[in-house]
Amino acid sequence: MLFAGKRALITGAGRGIGRAIALAFAEQGCDIAAAARTESELAETVALAQQRGRRAAAYPCDVADPDQVAAMAQAALSDFGAIDILVNNAGYACFKPFMELTLEEWRRTLDVNMTGIFLCCRALLPHMIARRSGCIINISSVSGLRPIMHQSAYCASKHGVNGLSVTLAMELKEHGIRVHALCPGGVKTRLSDEAMPERDKSDWMTPEEVAHTALYLATLGPNATVDIVYLRRFGSVPLGG
Repeated sequence: MLFAGKRALITGAGRGIGRAIALAFAEQGCDIAAAARTESELAETVALAQQRGRRAAAYPCDVADPDQVAAMAQAALSDFGAIDILVNNAGYACFKPFMELTLEEWRRTLDVNMTGIFLCCRALLPHMIARRSGCIINISSVSGLRPIMHQSAYCASKHGVNGLSVTLAMELKEHGIRVHALCPGGVKTRLSDEAMPERDKSDWMTPEEVAHTALYLATLGPNATVDIVYLRRFGSVPLGG
């Protein structure tokens, strides 16, 4: 197994990409600390990870809330003893023309997509730095690589995720910690269904395909790294194409 003896904390693990990553990691021997807001969905993810023979626990948490993040990280570290891999996957999307976007929607997008990563990293990095080991995977988006109509808040947040990720990669390399940003294009999830109900998603990627790429990033050798991965639909046009 790729992750025998390893422990991963995954936010947004109740469904979609987060659940797929949790289960892919569990299948490779990783114990799972699953964090999300919806307790019933978390319970399902934990049960599925346990069916794969791994230890798993649920940590209800809104990543935009500093107190909840601090409590979640402390509980996970206490329960598992260490966290080797942090996957910042929790996300929020509100797609509409800029002039229709409310201040509340703007703030919620940045609070979840950017500040949530800041808070989770701040909560777990002292532990990783002390151990001189760790892997952080930030789930970003193609919206962090190019502009997309009616996604001003989302694009701003995901561009920020990419900037934060590469800066952290520079700052943390001396501590033996790798940081990656994973930028998928269209993925069939409930979030994408709710944000873009009118889109034909018949050729969109599955959460499991994104999870496969997260596995790759988490298993890179000690002398190799990848800063930003753009994972696109097979039928889409490459960036710049």
